[in-house]
Amino acid sequence: MNEKAFWIGFNQVRGIGPVRLAALLDKFGSLEAAWYAPIHELQYAGLDRRSLENLLIARQQMDLSAEWQRVARSKFRVLTWVDEGYPIALLGLDAPPPVLYVDGTLDERDAWAVALVGTRRASAYGREVAHKLATELAHHGVTVVSGLALGIDTIAHRAALDAGGRTIAVLGSGVDYVYPNQNRGLAREIAQSGAVVSEYALGTRPEANNFPPRNRIISGLSQGVIVVEAGERSGALITARFAAEQGREVFAVPGSILNPGSSGCNQ
Repeated sequence: MNEKAFWIGFNQVRGIGPVRLAALLDKFGSLEAAWYAPIHELQYAGLDRRSLENLLIARQQMDLSAEWQRVARSKFRVLTWVDEGYPIALLGLDAPPPVLYVDGTLDERDAWAVALVGTRRASAYGREVAHKLATELAHHGVTVVSGLALGIDTIAHRAALDAGGRTIAVLGSGVDYVYPNQNRGLAREIAQSGAVVSEYALGTRPEANNFPPRNRIISGLSQGVIVVEAGERSGALITARFAAEQGREVFAVPGSILNPGSSGCNQ
């Protein structure tokens, strides 16, 4: 069986994130060996009771061969830490996502990337600024990264494409389950001249708790994050916090003090 099948398997085990996965690799030398390892050795490698129980359940219930065949038959690529082509920017993080599913292509040009994020309920001002920034970045060969959400994200992706540039969309669902539905056509266009990316397994639905973790990938892929328009509780501010923690540059577009949609940026 392809070694990537075991990466895919571990990636779906709750409680085994990048830190524990790295420990398993260090202990066993491969994830195939770790997948079949005895319980006492897994405990010695640092798995706690809950993550060990989740792994044992996954061993019983998951057909890794079938899962790998499903991916291999699809148009999507799987990149892991050890694969050439895994984004260098992400490898530099403290806990990079072990597995990325990619629709489209990631290449060396994407080392120069800036994220544009913001509210789904963009004002005319926010839409105009997002369009101008994404267009100018694309014209200067900078890849535009965003989250494919309605509002600022959609405008940023569309402007980059219209300017003939590259853009990357990071999803909070599987790459085969594009959300929102209105952006399925946009996602297809992005995949033709950039990439749609997710750390989540094929078929994963866009659950609310998937989106904050996906934001760390948006910031991690980028040299800087621009918050175009965001309220005080906007998810875009989560991306900005991740960016600051990752040592990325953080920029905020100022807005009217009377517009609640700019209160997060102004703050």
